[in-house]
Amino acid sequence: MNGSSQNGETDDRAEEASEADLSERRNRLNRMLEGQRRAAVDVERKSSKSATSGYAQAMKLSSEFIAGIVVGCGIGWICDHWLGTSPFGLIVFLLIGFAAGVLNVLRAAGEVAPPEARIGRNDAKDDGSE
Repeated sequence: MNGSSQNGETDDRAEEASEADLSERRNRLNRMLEGQRRAAVDVERKSSKSATSGYAQAMKLSSEFIAGIVVGCGIGWICDHWLGTSPFGLIVFLLIGFAAGVLNVLRAAGEVAPPEARIGRNDAKDDGSE
């Protein structure tokens, strides 16, 4: 019986150690799950904000494009009446307005750097070459 009591003590120690390990693993898993839940909530909040800001961005980009075309047409129409060249000024400035509208949309979307940023970048290159 002596041998069996030793085995029982060993089994008790193993159970206690395994319970401690399991408890530690469970706590670690709970912390990881809590972090993932927080990340999911943050993503959900950002997506709800981006939906409304997406509409605002669309309105901004479309107004930039339309403004470029309208200004080009206006300048072309004024040039046609002033110089007497009936459709040619309107056509030329309509195309220029279209190009300006596309450039404004690209700048507003962040695809093309604004002129001020390009000038500052060129100045930095010039300073380094001296």
